[in-house]
Amino acid sequence: RSILADPRTEEMKEVVNTKIKFREPFRPFAPVILRDRAAEYFDYPNVEVHEAPRYMLMVAPIKADKQDKIQAVCHQGTGRLQTIERETNPRYYGVIERFGQITGVPVVLNTSFNLRGEPIVTSPKDAWNTFQHSDIDYLVLNTFLVRKPK
Repeated sequence: RSILADPRTEEMKEVVNTKIKFREPFRPFAPVILRDRAAEYFDYPNVEVHEAPRYMLMVAPIKADKQDKIQAVCHQGTGRLQTIERETNPRYYGVIERFGQITGVPVVLNTSFNLRGEPIVTSPKDAWNTFQHSDIDYLVLNTFLVRKPK
């Protein structure tokens, strides 16, 4: 139950905050990265073996040479890191892996699937309503992909 976006530009942070989440533009988003690639982007000793990043429970410094590659999830040089493993979440891992193959960046922006002041979606109906009342472009429900008309 997440909203995912391309983290490569600073503008995406503003888009997600103002057009999707309807919140202040300075609020940060979390980077999600393949666990086996986390050390490439984050300056945290043995980041790939720690448990905390699996649950988005830590803030880690983003390596200086990677900050410009993931601008939308870089907050004062850090990110509230989440790592994903193929074994525990193969579908989510596959999405990030494919995004990395296409863009060269194995990281996506992640934020909770809700609008400002609303609870996180818990059903397909909630997901549909949130999708309809925001500028989210695509909605994935199980094996279905829904695209908003332009």
